[in-house]
Amino acid sequence: MVQRDAGDRPPAQPLEFPSGSDALERDDGDEVLAESVSATSTLPSVPVDGRERALLVGVVLRASSRATVEAHLDELGQLVDTAGGVEVGRLVQERSSPDPATFIGRGKVGELADLVRAQGARLVVFDDDLSGSQVRHLEEAMPEDVKVVDRAGVILDIFALRARSREAQTQVEKAQLSYLVSRLTRRWVHLSRQAGGIGTRGVGETQLETDKRLIRKRIGVLAERLIEIDRERTVQRSRREAMPAVALVGYTNAGKSTLFERLTGTRTLVEDRLFATLDARVRRAELGDGLVATVADTVGFIRKLPHHLVASFRSTLAEAADAEIIVHLVDASHPEWRDHLRVGEEVLESLGVGREKCLVVLNKLDKLGEPVPAMADRPTVGISARRGDGLDLLRARLRDRVLALPGIEVLCFGPEGGALLQRALALEVVLARKYSDDGIELVVRRR
Repeated sequence: MVQRDAGDRPPAQPLEFPSGSDALERDDGDEVLAESVSATSTLPSVPVDGRERALLVGVVLRASSRATVEAHLDELGQLVDTAGGVEVGRLVQERSSPDPATFIGRGKVGELADLVRAQGARLVVFDDDLSGSQVRHLEEAMPEDVKVVDRAGVILDIFALRARSREAQTQVEKAQLSYLVSRLTRRWVHLSRQAGGIGTRGVGETQLETDKRLIRKRIGVLAERLIEIDRERTVQRSRREAMPAVALVGYTNAGKSTLFERLTGTRTLVEDRLFATLDARVRRAELGDGLVATVADTVGFIRKLPHHLVASFRSTLAEAADAEIIVHLVDASHPEWRDHLRVGEEVLESLGVGREKCLVVLNKLDKLGEPVPAMADRPTVGISARRGDGLDLLRARLRDRVLALPGIEVLCFGPEGGALLQRALALEVVLARKYSDDGIELVVRRR
């Protein structure tokens, strides 16, 4: 569960809709849907007296290995824990391809139902994406009140718990609805009939079609809000565009928030949990000799991140896309750290971020107990953000990169300054100044 101070803004909650089968109009023109749709994109409520008991399911296909699937299930267990559940067992099946009806096949579904009964589980979580019909078939085969969700559903639930700002809450709701629209069939089978009666014959609309239409309309409203939020972010970025921009990116729980604290001196939420941070935060950090840059802490990456979630959080990830220097933080103590690096680079590539802008920073060396892993094809720095080891070297590397940016120049003047100094101060954007017995040194950005 999420811990927060009493004065904090409450996190966004999973989607809830009022009872009744008709859409209701709010004062602001937004529409809400019937209660029957409410739980399709989120985990069941965690009981007050305990955590939700969950069974994890993975499938080993031809292109993967059992060890890889087990590692993915370990991460899925962490996601379930972050969402408020607890893993009580797992089932792994080897197949040449997924079954179109149930993903794991009829025989394995019976085995899964028996395991659910034996473990007293109330939740079944698949590591792979499920279609609406697959979820419906699986839930029909499970004991009563057992819910089936996939990895994307768990991630969305965590995001709903973590979202604090207006931007994050809007992004999460849009992603939830995009996830929900293709999965309505599991709750609306009994209502998928023509809405009939005098005046509607021949052009009627099923309840399912009505709800899909309303969801798409709501997604459109949220998309417009995100466009407006993106405009606000663009204005904010333009106000600080003269200052060099650094963005921290990386796999979730790589230590970005801890490094953000170290570089900026700003206290923030630091937890040993996945997706502790959703909202992009931007603060100033000194890189040495008075040179200051902005540093942005962004949402973490993860395997199989739902594509609609990446799309919804594009305005937040824009802090990374628009940054001049990317610090790609990697937990070097994790056995799958190279895979984490690959996932991050794939997301950055989808945002149009080239590798030449990136500095790979291998974190948590205090847990590694061995030399920094060698990476001949990428510039790297090894640190321990928790202990502060290697931070001076990181600042120096960042300072060197800033000084190498287009439009950045170092101007030197004699101790007396004179007209040339006054001209530089009037015409250029001064990023840093340094005084010594030998003279005056300015770091400037050409206008």
